[in-house]
Formats: sequence, structure tokens, C-alpha cells
Amino acid sequence: MASVALRLNSLLQSPPQHVISTRSPLLARDHLLLSRRAPFPRLLVRASSSASPILKVESIPTKPYEGQKTGTSGLRKKVKVFQQENYLAYWIQSLFNSLPPEDYKGGLLVLGGDGRFFNKEAAEIIIKIAAGNGVGKILVGRDGILSTPAVSAVIRKRKANGGFIMSASHNPGGPDYDWGIKFNYSSGQPAPESITDQIYGNTLSISEIKMADIPDVDLSSLGTKEYGSFTVEVVDPVSDYLELMETVFDFQLIKDVLSRPDFRFIFDAMHAVTGAYAKPIFVDQLGANPSCIMNGVPLEDFGHGHPDPNLTYAKELVQIMYGSNAPDLGAASDGDGDRNMILGKGFFITPSDSVAIIAANAQAAIPYFKSGPKGLARSMPTSGALDRVASRLQLPFFEVPTGWKFFGNLMDDGKLSICGEESFGTGSDHIREKDGIWAVLAWLSIIGEKNKGRKVGEKLVSVEDVAMEHWSTFGRNFFSRYDYEECDSSKANQMIEYLRDLISRSKPGDAYGNYTLKFADDFAYTDPVDGSVATKQGLRFVFADGSRIIYRLSGTGSAGATIRMYIEQFEPDASKHKVDAQVALKPLIELALSISKLEQFTGRQKPTVIT
Repeated sequence: MASVALRLNSLLQSPPQHVISTRSPLLARDHLLLSRRAPFPRLLVRASSSASPILKVESIPTKPYEGQKTGTSGLRKKVKVFQQENYLAYWIQSLFNSLPPEDYKGGLLVLGGDGRFFNKEAAEIIIKIAAGNGVGKILVGRDGILSTPAVSAVIRKRKANGGFIMSASHNPGGPDYDWGIKFNYSSGQPAPESITDQIYGNTLSISEIKMADIPDVDLSSLGTKEYGSFTVEVVDPVSDYLELMETVFDFQLIKDVLSRPDFRFIFDAMHAVTGAYAKPIFVDQLGANPSCIMNGVPLEDFGHGHPDPNLTYAKELVQIMYGSNAPDLGAASDGDGDRNMILGKGFFITPSDSVAIIAANAQAAIPYFKSGPKGLARSMPTSGALDRVASRLQLPFFEVPTGWKFFGNLMDDGKLSICGEESFGTGSDHIREKDGIWAVLAWLSIIGEKNKGRKVGEKLVSVEDVAMEHWSTFGRNFFSRYDYEECDSSKANQMIEYLRDLISRSKPGDAYGNYTLKFADDFAYTDPVDGSVATKQGLRFVFADGSRIIYRLSGTGSAGATIRMYIEQFEPDASKHKVDAQVALKPLIELALSISKLEQFTGRQKPTVIT
């Protein structure tokens, strides 16, 4: 009783902005989604002198859910899993329990997502728990829309403490499909493993959820709402991001190429979040023809599509670019706007080549890099094309595990400017996420720079010409990735353990068909900035001629296991650079399948996706 009296006395001496109450039994999901109210016991305190009402906070008893360990990009599950009673609220509260109070108490957070099904309901839950935990203000994109790159940009511009991203990235959306959530820190980068591990630890023991008793917020209208000490501001999802792009690129250079009567551009937003950005940027600011935008309206189920910009799932764009009278440059972005695909007329630019070509041309074509890049980096499975650019330009180079968070420390320490992943992710230190529209603007800048001064009627330097010129200078790294999606998890893990055992018995000089082993290992990474160590990041077989075979399980799916198999071989001979990658790599692909016994373990005779 003494402690209660002291607490009450403290509250009366300092008029509160938060009042915590308890309620039992466990609140039903309807309360979380619709903010239904009922009487409950609460401390009675003197009204604040402020005109704003006191913020009431409920303490909701809860029990742990299993399986809330995050992957490389947050927590991803089927929608129906997140719709379980308190499931999302449970993870959000575990996040707040994992953060130092100074990282959010009275602070500013950002909230946005890719527009997929369940985002609107989830946004209301997140807003109420943020308020319940003492956050001062939350910025929300109109209709809950903010691309992943835009969230990073807004965090950095507004000097926010961090932000929530509601997305399952390139995975399908809708009631029967995927949903996801992740948290980015104050630099705009995904939370490090030290935090995600703490979140998981807290999900095993959490006992209460702190939720503010406030009404649902109208996310369709720009403006500010105040609830005691807590403020919600609904913001335009494009303006901060567009302002940043104008500082990175020469918009006039891009306007010049897009306005040419002999140049055509097409962008496939895949009914995903970049549909909200395509018209304001490409049409309104850069003067492109409105007809250049395909599938430009964001939909909760992405138009029943799979918003993954690759040769399999962006087939409508691929058919256009490989058809007669194709545009000069085609591009696509994914669900949350952080991935991209680049195509020329009948010509595919692999993500590994894309980041290398951007890096090689950045200083000449992109004002942000007018002094040259500080350093270059790629994920370990990405081809060595970028390594060769770094060597030629005498730039620092880093090889990191898959996951954009591993680039962040290097950027914050001033060691890194341009980086990429073979999984269609490309970006730079303008933000701390990969950035699909940034990559498209980079390619438009390169094409614009290469065609400066060329008159209408003269042959333009094409996307293919840019690639061929690059290969003639640096050589070509033939590269392909085979994805086997939704494999039985136990069988996939059995295959990986078999390969680990094989690696433990391998030694340099071992013969694998016509290839001689240089080394085999399970990739580990020590961060050069903070010394943190990441282990078991992918199984590598590297051969004496530089060829590589890599196997890893992806952490970006929501069901089963995705096995990724990467195959790479360097070719310096320019006369062979036009050979199809699947033809050039056929012997190595056959060897990779043989080494892994993939069909024997999984029963899969062919991959879901070939890149």
C-alpha cells in the first residue's frame, strides 16, 4: 500500500500525461483492431493543466507465442498468423521491451508500409502500443503508405528515433498470403542482430502489452492529431523521398533523355508501393509520358500478382522488353520498393552487373558521387563483378553476409558509398536501405550521360551497349541463381548439414569434376567497425579458376524453406561475353546439383525461379 501511495502522490505532484490501468482477462482481438471500450479499474488523478486530454494506457495481460524469431528482414508470417489474438501486439511490445527507454520515450518514430492487406489494421495496433509505451510522436504515411527506402529517408531527414516498416517485401499479399514487420534504427538502417535477438528473447517471456486507449486514426487525411502527450501526424509519403532524390541526381539530365522522341522508358510498379511514387517522380518531375507506368495503382493483393521484380514474376514487363518494338529501358520494383530489375531491348542486366555498372559510372553520371565513391561492398553470394570495379578504381571493398543491415555500419563509419545484393537490391549511403527507384534513376542517369550531345536520328548508346562496354573493360562474371521455394524445412536443413559435413572433410586440391577446389567454408563475417561476428552465412565452394558455388537458406520467406543456389564463373574473353549465362554455366550448374544432392534431399527436379 505504501508503494501505491507514493506512486499516487508522485502523480498528483506532477500532473500526468500517461495514466496506466490494468484490465483482465486478456483483451479480445476486436479490442485491438477496433478500440472497443469498456469500464476498467484505473488510478484517478487530477486533470492536466494542458488542454489535451490525459492519455490512458491499459496493461493487457498476455502469454507468449512461439516462433517469433526474425529473419534477415524482420518477422514474416502468413496474414492469418498475425491475425491471431494479440500476435502482432505481442511482438511490438517485445520490441519496446528490448530498446533502451531513451531510444523511444518522448521520441519520434516513423510508420509506413507497402499497402498490402492487413497494413491498415496493423498500423492502428502499432500506433496504440507506441503511445502506450511513452513515444512522443509518430509520423505515418498517408493510408499507411511509405516505401522501405522512404521510411529510411524520413527517419534520417526528421531525425527520428526509428521506424516501423509493414511489409513482407517481394512476397505475395492478401488474406491467404504474407505479412511482415521490421524496425529500423535512427540512422534509417534495419535493427542489428543484437536488437532482433533481444526481441526474440523477450517474446519468450512477455507478460503484458501496454496499449493507449485512443480511437483509431484516420490515415487517409494529412494532418496532426494529439492525444495528451502523444501526437500522430499523417504525412505525404512521397515529398521527403523526392526531395532527397533531387539532391542525389541531376534531374535535368534525366529529363533530357526522357523527353527525347527516340527514347522510350517503361516502369512496372507491380501494383505495389512504388505505384505511389512513379507518377510524382517519373511523370510530374521528370516529364515522362504517363503511359510509361504499368500496374501503377498499389493494391492490397498486388493485383493477385507476386511483386518480385525478376524474370519469372515480372513476366508482363519481360514480354514487352523482349518483344518487337520494345522500349529502350524497362524497370520494375517490388512490394515495398527496395528491389529493382533493369532491362534493355531483349537484354537483362543481372543485379550483380547492375551494381558494378552503376559504381563504375557513378562519378561521371550522378552528382552525389562527384568526388567519387568512398568504398564499394556486396553481399557474399553476389558475383565478383563489383570487386573488379573496386580494384580498378582503387577503392576499399567489403564482402558481407546477405542482409542490408550489414552495410549500415560501413556507411555510418564513412567507409562505403555504393553496394548491392544479387537478390535485386542496389543502393548507396543516401539512405540505409536498398532503393529500387534510386537504381532506376541511376540507370537513367547513365544512359543520359552516355548520350549527351547526340542528336535525334543518331544511334543512341543502349542498355546493352553500356553492359558490353563494361564487360570489355572489366571482364564478365557469368552468374545465375536457382531458387527452390517452400521446400520442406527439415529436408532443406538435412541438405545443408550434409554440405557442412562435406566441407569439413574437403581440402584444397580436391577434384570436383573438371574443377579443382581452392577452398570450401561456411562464410563468417567480422564487422570491421564494431567487431561483431556473424557465422553460418552461406556454404561456399571456391575453385582454382575463381568459379564459385554457394548454397544458403533464405530468411525472407514466410512458409517452408527457400534454398538458394548460386553459380558464378569469370570470363575475360570478350568474344564469349554474349553467350547466354545458362549455356556458359551449364557444367558448373550440373556440378552444383550433383555436389548438393538437392533432388535427392528435396524431391525438386527444377527450381521455382532462375535468375
